[in-house]
Amino acid sequence: MKQVLTILGSTGSVGTSTLDVVARHPGRFEIFALTAATQVDLMLQQCAQFKPKFAVMASAPHAALLAEKIKQNSLPTQVLSAPEAIEMVASHTDVDAVMAAIVGAAGLAPCLAAARAGKRLLLANKEALVVGGEVFLAAVKQGGALLLPIDSEHSAVFQSLPEDPAVWPRRIEKIMLTSSGGPFRTRDPATLREVTPEQACAHPNFAMGRKISVDSATMMNKALEVIEAKYLFGVTPEQIEVVIHPQQIIHSMVQFHDASVMAQLGTPDMRVPIAYGLSWPERIESGTARLDFSQMAAMTFEVPDLQRFPCLQLAWESLRAPSGTCAVLNAANEVAVAAFLDRRIRFDQIHQINLATLEAVSPSKPQTLEDLLALDAQSRAAALQAMAGLRA
Repeated sequence: MKQVLTILGSTGSVGTSTLDVVARHPGRFEIFALTAATQVDLMLQQCAQFKPKFAVMASAPHAALLAEKIKQNSLPTQVLSAPEAIEMVASHTDVDAVMAAIVGAAGLAPCLAAARAGKRLLLANKEALVVGGEVFLAAVKQGGALLLPIDSEHSAVFQSLPEDPAVWPRRIEKIMLTSSGGPFRTRDPATLREVTPEQACAHPNFAMGRKISVDSATMMNKALEVIEAKYLFGVTPEQIEVVIHPQQIIHSMVQFHDASVMAQLGTPDMRVPIAYGLSWPERIESGTARLDFSQMAAMTFEVPDLQRFPCLQLAWESLRAPSGTCAVLNAANEVAVAAFLDRRIRFDQIHQINLATLEAVSPSKPQTLEDLLALDAQSRAAALQAMAGLRA
């Protein structure tokens, strides 16, 4: 029997990679729904190839344009819009698994819907855990969902651990998340104020979306991954370490109480963790090139420079702060990165906005999705206020 999939964010880098893996196994997977924000032409191509029952666009105008093109091409897909439609295709009874690849806090509501509906939830949207925290984990438990990490680092940790999560606390001493160090790993910190959006988006190893690329350049992506790892694997913040590994052959490591270290290695290609999540506990062909150890250069490791990457330290500070602080950090960073990409602030001011917002917002423990969304809105307003007060 085929596994029926909904892909949230099908036109992004993770979404297109997921469809590439799915296309390699036509007898194994069936696409129920695809969702996207604005890329109408790419969504049309995906609908023509995979013929989903539903295609959901984030805005009504883009949905209307897609619907017109779907009709012109005589495709069977029904086009929908609005957040309720995204939640519907994430929780529909016909769906077995959901790839959650919507970037940012916008992916939280459909992730919660999929969790409550008990789906196999392939989590590429780290913000669902960063923002949702205990609320999201409670929904997973309540719905009986299977939560599988798709971020390459968290998938690597997951692949390095025993299959039974009950034994993890007794065995894990430390989780080591690796990072490429991004495009500014060796750059003089004093020159970071001059960084352009184009330079920040030029990742040395991966082709990613603009927001994620900037997060990699500031290492905020790694800060968010530290927070995610805490919730995924039930460890304390002190048990999580970040190591810069420029070659990105080792995707992350787990050190156990006997001092042994387990690591997952592979070429830097998101199709590996995607294929593993789709097929777990089995393994299927991902389409990824194999490592050739005879041609491999030396692997090197470095300690992150917090002067160059001040955003990274905010992960541990937020985890030690009152519940909801991680949601504040995420909202501030989304506002700051958008402003940088629009050339309204400098690259080095992203951290300033994040820090100012954390100081301005004191969250009370959020209990519901509505609480989280209200906290997100409050934090975004505080970030905009902090941005208005910046000095050139």
